[in-house]
Amino acid sequence: MSMRPRVRLGATAGIRAAHGGFLGVHAEAAPHAASTQRAPPRLEPMHLALVRHGQTDWNLRGLMQGRTDIPLNDTGRAQAGQAARTLDPADWDVVVSSTLGRARETAAILAEGLGLPVGGEYEDLVEQDFGDAEGTLVAQIDERWPGREFPGKEPEHEVGPRGIRALERIAVDHSDARVLAVAHGTLIRHVLAELSGHEQHSYPKLDNLAVSRLAWAESAWSVQTVGGVGFDEVLPQLVAAVADVELERAV
Repeated sequence: MSMRPRVRLGATAGIRAAHGGFLGVHAEAAPHAASTQRAPPRLEPMHLALVRHGQTDWNLRGLMQGRTDIPLNDTGRAQAGQAARTLDPADWDVVVSSTLGRARETAAILAEGLGLPVGGEYEDLVEQDFGDAEGTLVAQIDERWPGREFPGKEPEHEVGPRGIRALERIAVDHSDARVLAVAHGTLIRHVLAELSGHEQHSYPKLDNLAVSRLAWAESAWSVQTVGGVGFDEVLPQLVAAVADVELERAV
């Protein structure tokens, strides 16, 4: 199989955060495409939506994608165009994305359709690195790598904090804006889990162009919607998943 270029990130720094129902995050800023500043204390509410990119051929074929830079297919471009017609341009000010091509193209289509500017690319929004598993059928993953410990895989505990750093940097660059941030399914679930205090595996799989809304208020990010569904509706599923894990550990 001919492999597409893969993107590697530098070392992931930790975060200092207060635990609770919501997570207030204070992160060190590292160099990136849009800003190198530390996020200042925010006094005003901020609204940001994490949007999964459009479909690629690897999505269609059920292949593990990760950092491999696979472009959108025609269906993915059509999905982005439809999303641009569905979203209200009055609700948003700018579109940003990860540095991977499928996210950048999705952001460009959304921006054009909504009449909004593209406001930068953020390396910390890229997908989790799945190492040697990239390009493998997802249906074969568990058989080939029990426990999903792939050689070269980005550690699970680093993904959510990395995504939070991206949010903080976006908040610096677009402090007065309502932001659509195009990213990747697993990365988005990790960010949502980091904010809500749940496991990312408990969150539902996000469809292409699914929109998950966040808000910053009272010194904390909070999850408002998950793939267009209100967080209050998703919460029972997250709680039940935690209970199931605890039951399994007790047996």
